[in-house]
Amino acid sequence: MIELAFATAVMLAPQTAPPPQSAPSAQLEDVVVVGRRLRQAVDSFVDDVVAPPVGRGPARWNRQVCVGIVNLRRDVAQALADQVSAVADRVGLQIGEPGCSPNILVIATDEGPGLARALVIEKPLAFRPQYSGAARSSEALEFFQTTPAPVRWWHVSMPVVRATGEPGVRMPGGGAPMIAGEGRLRSPLRNDLQRVFVILDMDDATGLSIQQLGDYVGMVALAQIDPAAETSSYDTVLNLFQTTTPGLTLTDWDVSYLTALYGSELNQRSANAQGGEISSLMLRDRTAASDDAPPEEAEDD
Repeated sequence: MIELAFATAVMLAPQTAPPPQSAPSAQLEDVVVVGRRLRQAVDSFVDDVVAPPVGRGPARWNRQVCVGIVNLRRDVAQALADQVSAVADRVGLQIGEPGCSPNILVIATDEGPGLARALVIEKPLAFRPQYSGAARSSEALEFFQTTPAPVRWWHVSMPVVRATGEPGVRMPGGGAPMIAGEGRLRSPLRNDLQRVFVILDMDDATGLSIQQLGDYVGMVALAQIDPAAETSSYDTVLNLFQTTTPGLTLTDWDVSYLTALYGSELNQRSANAQGGEISSLMLRDRTAASDDAPPEEAEDD
C-alpha cells in the first residue's frame, strides 16, 4: 500500500458599578456579540479548510501513524519526525516504533513542483487509487504538482466498514463489499486516511525552527486541509509562510480543530453533517477557552 515509499526515498482604583437597571442589558449584549462572532469564525474555518474527496466526509487516521523523512540529515530528520509525531500524540494517535513502514512521508527538496510532478508521473495510482473515495480530483492533483507553495501535501483515504474494518467500496479486481445498513441518518462507513505525501521546499523554510516546521507538517498531515484555503484571518499555524508573527507554532485554535476532528463520531450519512459535528465540538472548546480567559483575550476569539 505504501508502494511509492515508499519507492521514492531518494527522490507553529475599582470602577463604580453601573445602576442595576442598566447592567443586565449591556452585559447580555456583549455576550451575544462575542458568541455570534466565535460561532461564525469556527463555522467559516471548518468550511474553508476541510477538503475530503467529493461526496465523502472528512477522513482521519484510525490508530497509528508512522512518520518518514527523506532527504534531510539524519539528526534533522529525526527531530522533524519527532515533532510531527508529537502533534499526532496530542490527538491520541499511536506513534509507530522505529523501523515502522511510513504512512506519513515527508520529502525535502529544493524543487517542489518538479519533484511532485515526477512522483505523480512515476506512480499515478499511488496518488489516485482506482476506488471511490480515495483522493481529491484530478484538478486538485494538478494543483499539488504546480503550486509554488513552500509546502504541498496529498492525502489518500479509504471508506471503511465500521463494524469490520474492511474496505467499504469495491476494490480493483474485487467484489462488492458487504455493508450492513445503520438507518437513514447514520452511516456504516468511516473514512480512514491511508497515507499522505508532504513535499517541503527547504529554500523557503530558511529561518524556521524544527518545531515550527514540524507543527505545520503535523497539521496538514493529520487533517485534509485545503491547500488553497484563505486562513489569514484565523490564529493558525497554517499562516506560517504568510505571517510576520515571529515564532508561530501550533496554536490553541489548531489544537481545538484537530481535537474536534478526532473527537467527533463522524457517523452521519451527510458529509455536511459531519463537518457540522466538527464545528460543534470546536466551538464548545473555544467557548470554554474564552470563558476562562480575561475579557480582552476572550474578545480576540
